Amino acid sequence: MAVTLADVIEVLDNAYPPLLAESWDSVGLVCGDPKAVVQQILYTVDVTEAVVDEAIASGADLIVAHHPLLLKGVDTVAADTAKGSVIHRLIKADCALFTAHTNADSADPGVSDALAAALGVIDTRPLEPIPAPAHDKWVVFVPTTESAAVRQALFDAGAGQIGDYSEASWQSAGLGQFRPGPNAHPTLGVLGEVHTVMEDRIEIVAPKAQRARVLSALRHAHPYEEPAFDVVESAALPSCIGLGRIGRLPNPMTLAEFTDVVRDALPATSWGVRAAGDPDATVSVVAMCGGAGDSFLSAVARTDADVYVTSDLRHHPVDEHLRAGGPAVIDTAHWASEFPWCEQARSIVDAAFGDTDGWSSRVTDVRTDPWTL
Repeated sequence: MAVTLADVIEVLDNAYPPLLAESWDSVGLVCGDPKAVVQQILYTVDVTEAVVDEAIASGADLIVAHHPLLLKGVDTVAADTAKGSVIHRLIKADCALFTAHTNADSADPGVSDALAAALGVIDTRPLEPIPAPAHDKWVVFVPTTESAAVRQALFDAGAGQIGDYSEASWQSAGLGQFRPGPNAHPTLGVLGEVHTVMEDRIEIVAPKAQRARVLSALRHAHPYEEPAFDVVESAALPSCIGLGRIGRLPNPMTLAEFTDVVRDALPATSWGVRAAGDPDATVSVVAMCGGAGDSFLSAVARTDADVYVTSDLRHHPVDEHLRAGGPAVIDTAHWASEFPWCEQARSIVDAAFGDTDGWSSRVTDVRTDPWTL
């Protein structure tokens, strides 16, 4: 069965949910027909002319990139503009373009997880975690004879989803009691008389955003004029998603030794790898953020990290960070710290479609780091 661009986008969106993208970001499909067949994918950090040359020459149907091609100040894609030229060439070659940027930064696994794996850092957690999506716990009391129908209505309204599991619920039996008032229209019982009935207690979770929909489904499916139910809002708990990562090394080493590890693990660049701190200090706990990460210096300083690995660090922020007693820092080229993500994204899509006849994928050989000397 042929794999369409829409199929690939679904896998990528599941891995790197667009809702995780920062409000200023631009992610998703840039050009291409979702109905088009995809067999060859090229992965890259940046979409440059050289990458497009490689994609077209190799017959790629899709480029998956980390950095958006169209982000700031774009009001034309005329063919005589730098970005417009790229778009025109891709469209003429029937090569689609998809980007996953800050949504890939915060995803689990994401860009910083790929960096951690390259550096041998284990037991990672987000440096700046995003709270898990708010959920409600619904507790509904319904006559036993109608519980299956009510439970299914709640499922259909979006309740009962826990991670990769759907239609999850808890049910127990008990004795319900009520006395219909003079203006009631009871499904069961007689006005003014106490009535008892065997009922089931159904417990089920649902996204807070679906509250109105679940309530409507409950009232429509429940046989009672006044259904008995409770809605409890869950606490905001930490999750595995968020920017940056912090973890540990299996075996502690000196800052000088770990700097060598970073240099050897990442692709070489003219920027190189530089460190600030005591070369003989012991490194065990490592914080990291793929891409520009100086905005997290203060957050790192509040952790037990021995070193912070990131990119695009500047003189004054690093100097002030170290003067304030913050951990050592290792600065790498922006492109180099994000390059391991390309293989991560490739492995995710290949896991879904790698057995398809004619399928091929590769990470670009083009170094898109802009620094040359």
